[in-house]
Amino acid sequence: MKKFDNEAGLTEVDVAEASSSPLKRRLKSRHLQMIAIGGIIGPGLLVGSGNALAQAGPAGILISFSLVGIIVFFVMQSLGELATLIPISGSFTEYASRFVDDSLAFALGWAYWYLWVTVLANEYTAISLVVMYWTDVVPQWAWIIIFWFLFISLSMLGILAYGEVEFWLALIKVISITVFFIIAIAISAGGIGPGPIGFKYWKDPGAFADGINGVAKTFVIAGTLYAGCEMIGITAGESANPRRSVPRAIRQVFWRILIFYVGMMFFIGILLPYDDDRLLKAGARAARSPLTLALADANIAPAAHLINALIVISVISAGNSSLYVASRTILYMARNRKAPKIFSYVDKRGVPWAGLVLSNVFAGISFMSVASNAGEVYEALITLSGVATFIVWGTICLVHIRFRKAMAVQGRSLEELPFKALWYPYGTYAALAANVFLIFFQGYTAFLSPFDSTSFVVSYILLPVFVIFYFGYKYWNKTTIVKLADIDLMSGRRVVEEEISKPQSNDLLSRVRRIVVG
Repeated sequence: MKKFDNEAGLTEVDVAEASSSPLKRRLKSRHLQMIAIGGIIGPGLLVGSGNALAQAGPAGILISFSLVGIIVFFVMQSLGELATLIPISGSFTEYASRFVDDSLAFALGWAYWYLWVTVLANEYTAISLVVMYWTDVVPQWAWIIIFWFLFISLSMLGILAYGEVEFWLALIKVISITVFFIIAIAISAGGIGPGPIGFKYWKDPGAFADGINGVAKTFVIAGTLYAGCEMIGITAGESANPRRSVPRAIRQVFWRILIFYVGMMFFIGILLPYDDDRLLKAGARAARSPLTLALADANIAPAAHLINALIVISVISAGNSSLYVASRTILYMARNRKAPKIFSYVDKRGVPWAGLVLSNVFAGISFMSVASNAGEVYEALITLSGVATFIVWGTICLVHIRFRKAMAVQGRSLEELPFKALWYPYGTYAALAANVFLIFFQGYTAFLSPFDSTSFVVSYILLPVFVIFYFGYKYWNKTTIVKLADIDLMSGRRVVEEEISKPQSNDLLSRVRRIVVG
């Protein structure tokens, strides 16, 4: 099927029914790049980083966030190679079906959907508490309902509106955090505030809060905060020119990790002691944001209001992204008979309205956070999203390995790849092993004396559920692992007009012909 996109200026050749969906391919390069740089800077980084500091200490959070950041880098290299060559809305969920086993796609798709609806639920809770920092006239449950309708309304506007909203909100977040870094340097040096701080909190109370145990506890926090880097694979399916925009966005991941995540951990570790009681204080999220605490200690009066506004912006952005990814995931699942058919429908603007409504309704578990007796259950549901993140990342590495092996078996040339993963196979295999390790290591503190049964269940319950989904679907549908020689390496590729219009050699022309006719 050929069509010409006037906005993008390219011709597309779609080679499979899976890639000929009515989703609109209107995301531009600037949208994907800004989404990659700041799209997932949410309340987790602005508030959850304080919880991480309290558990691990300044050196501990640098270690955990740096190690998980290295893993993310290689996961994104693997995903970038696949998403650039085969930009489909199902992304790594469809890759799991095509390159490994359809039952793996079923388990992975539902795990990924669960990940994002729980993240969305957390955003509703966060924004309701943040707004109540200014006024408590409206109850928390009412604020959740108000923002429920706001998020669903934004999502119904279409993919171009999503890209524009994310572009400007992400730009505001990037600028705001950059300004905070500059102020943090001035505070540490003594230019602002009561006096110089330097690294005194690394000495008293110390660099580590609980040794290796503290580092282990913050691996899940790091995984939860980094979750969303892989959404570039989802957005590639609605990108106007993925061969240009996806590699650029992937390359931004390293700098985002280094500057915003590791940088944030570094500065809050300098400005605040890990035993500061305010880091764990219950109540409004802004009141315990490490950014607010650091600015308040430096006698910057408007600090709380400024950080509060930044958190509101970040929650709107993160909630918008959560709904986007959750709805596209359930859309793919429904179109491949892994979810009810109603969720496969989209409107004339390419909006999967049924999937949006389902995801937003399920995110109503956020109301559990309002009731004190249900708070522990709600927190457990959110914690599970960190484990789901490691499962998703590990699967991305696995499907990339299978993809490369299939290319070798089928005699395909690596020159076909518009983007090649850096340091393959070492980086991909190392990232796969690291994710498997973290899935089991993140909850080992539950085994310390005395044994914590609640922590054990929260840390590991998702693993048997994932296995049950995998083998249950396999038994019901009699699926098998796809042989390397039978793996489909062609469906979903796009050939841009500028490549076809150039003078071509016979070899390249024949290669394009193979892509078109399969």
